[in-house]
Amino acid sequence: MSESKAPQSNAAPQQRRGPMIGPGMMGRGPAEKPKDFKKTMRTLITYLAPYKTKIIAVILIAIVSTVFSIVGPKLLGKVTTKLVEGLLAYISGTGLYTDFAYMGRIIAWLIGLYVLSAACTFLQGFIMAKVSNNVTYDLRRAISEKMNRLPLKYYDTRTHGEVLSHITNDVDLINQSLSQSLTQLVTSATMILGILAMMLSINVFMTLLALFVLPLSTVVVLGIVKKSQVFFAAQQKHLGELNGHVEEMYSGHNIVQAFNGEAESLKKFEETNSKLRNVAVKSQFFTGIMMPAMNAIGNLGYVAVCILGGYLAVKKVVEIGDIQSFIQYMRSFTQPISQLSSISNTLQSTSAAAERVFAFLDQAEETADTPAENTAMATRGAVRFEHVRFGYDPETIIIKDFSADVTPGQKIAIVGPTGAGKTTIVKLLMRFYDINSGHIRIDGEDIQNYTRNDLRAHFGMVLQDTWLYNGTILENIRYGTFDATDEQVIAAAKAARCHEFIQALPGGYQMELNEEASNLSQGQKQLLTIARVVLSDPKILILDEATSSVDTRTEILIQSAMDTLMHGRTSFIIAHRLSTIKNADLILVMRDGDIVEQGNHADLLAANGFYADLYNSQFNPE
Repeated sequence: MSESKAPQSNAAPQQRRGPMIGPGMMGRGPAEKPKDFKKTMRTLITYLAPYKTKIIAVILIAIVSTVFSIVGPKLLGKVTTKLVEGLLAYISGTGLYTDFAYMGRIIAWLIGLYVLSAACTFLQGFIMAKVSNNVTYDLRRAISEKMNRLPLKYYDTRTHGEVLSHITNDVDLINQSLSQSLTQLVTSATMILGILAMMLSINVFMTLLALFVLPLSTVVVLGIVKKSQVFFAAQQKHLGELNGHVEEMYSGHNIVQAFNGEAESLKKFEETNSKLRNVAVKSQFFTGIMMPAMNAIGNLGYVAVCILGGYLAVKKVVEIGDIQSFIQYMRSFTQPISQLSSISNTLQSTSAAAERVFAFLDQAEETADTPAENTAMATRGAVRFEHVRFGYDPETIIIKDFSADVTPGQKIAIVGPTGAGKTTIVKLLMRFYDINSGHIRIDGEDIQNYTRNDLRAHFGMVLQDTWLYNGTILENIRYGTFDATDEQVIAAAKAARCHEFIQALPGGYQMELNEEASNLSQGQKQLLTIARVVLSDPKILILDEATSSVDTRTEILIQSAMDTLMHGRTSFIIAHRLSTIKNADLILVMRDGDIVEQGNHADLLAANGFYADLYNSQFNPE
């Protein structure tokens, strides 16, 4: 069982952003544009292909639902016409006559149409919700599987938040867009065409007058958007600065207090918060006046249509009810146009998110494992490095010519200054990276002849940075050896010197660790990781300065647990504090990617070479 934690990238962490708000027909911000919209959409369609039957059904249902809702105002106009005819007959003295039977039939049709339209809307929403969630399920599964196939060097050059955002933010955005925007796109397009057809069926001249209002509305909206764009961009900038400042101050609150930085922190917060408030007021103001401006222009259009409609009604060109129907259509006409503008914005952002997801899925994977002739590895623990040469960048070689022989059961310490290549040797041994040239053999067999899973199953790692997850102590110790019984877990905990403190905890082995396992001390966490390795019973151990971040008393306890763990196993100990490796069978002294000295502690001190200089610099700095 191997325990590893991806190294942190040197890249600066990304600032956390607040919710994206901005100008637009529906009050949204400018869409983030993808590099290749068409290619991304084609790729996304391949994920939709298995559900094409359901998607076609949703499109048809959306069209039917929209048509049903569009017919409503036309029928209401006929009812209005009948009422007006009866009223005019009464005024003219010819008697009040209203065809209530006709009106009843129309109203019954209206009720039926609206009920069917609502049922279709519900059905299309239900089907599309299933489709969108199935697609996002497929995407998340593909991302998760991809994460396990990517080489370690990918994570060395990315922040954890960047990878996490693919499986959370980006996929969520795709989900929302598929569940809402697709049906809304069909509905809006159908409404525009349907309403336009209904308006033309009533009167061409009234339709042309109504359409004249649209360019005027567009000019006004574009002017407002252009003016507000600057303020929304500034709002996002200051919001990011504010979130970043709060996050920094919260995560380092004890340091801020220790250095009396509260006043300076509050001053910076007030400055950024004031800037955010000022631009937010302006941006929200422009967003707020957009709809009233559109309504004002729309109302002018209604007045013009009423005047023209009244004239045409007098001339018997149109009926009174047609004017009422036309005004309803006119009021409904701007809504789908606004929705299409909003959908266009959303699709741009969705395509950008999908593009990031697909770029991640297209990353180069680890080289394929070579099928081994023997599926089971030998378990003696002999390790041989033969002229190993390696560089993270092929142009920059850091391990130039590494050779070493390790016999089964030996304790091998790897020491040297920072950047000498100590940890790199371990990464190569476990095939987190493949070497450029040379050979690494375990029990005489080249590690390239085994799958990575088979190889790593024979290693156990105890690192300086412990890794525990949100679960019980029992589950954390059992991680990697999932079929172990409770009795085996407890036996491993006893061997790792952590059984006593576990029993003293509330809940004992069933105590739930929080997300960062902060309800345990650093030493307790380290002992649990040792128990995990004891349970896996590996033949080869890798210990990477496992006691450097604990107090002296806990260090003695951990060292005792590790001595038990190393007994009878080949052990590689990466050491920074040379006092911890005095009893190593063999010490490999590295400098600039090469072994410059090797031997035991006494021999190396007697040689008075590079190792002696390192040792004396720690214990006799003068």
